[in-house]
Amino acid sequence: MQRQNISSGAKWEEIVGYSRLVRVGDMIWVSGTVAADDNGDIVGKDDAYAQTRFIIQKIEKCLVKAGSSLQDVVRTRMFVTDISKWEEIGRAHGEFFKEVKPVTTMVEVKALIGEDYLVEIEVEAVMNS
Repeated sequence: MQRQNISSGAKWEEIVGYSRLVRVGDMIWVSGTVAADDNGDIVGKDDAYAQTRFIIQKIEKCLVKAGSSLQDVVRTRMFVTDISKWEEIGRAHGEFFKEVKPVTTMVEVKALIGEDYLVEIEVEAVMNS
């Protein structure tokens, strides 16, 4: 099977050596994604809801580049720095996945790659699932 790597242009992709998205056949994996825009600036500082929405939209753009969509998502993993904000994060997640209903995990972590990032999300998808 052919492998397709898709970059979002994040500076860390080249430094660390990873792809935002990897597709092999009908399987897709999306790396942990934070609320960094194309310039590397944070989106939604101090706003977990806004960061979650931006992250899912960023992931969606990569899925579309791979010929997929949010409808194909079967798993999300959310790493959050403050679990007490679970309702804000969950509300944003639900706006995109209310009908899809992927399996999901939300865990609190000590820190993410930048101190202003509140949420990081990974996604797995199966095309035409």
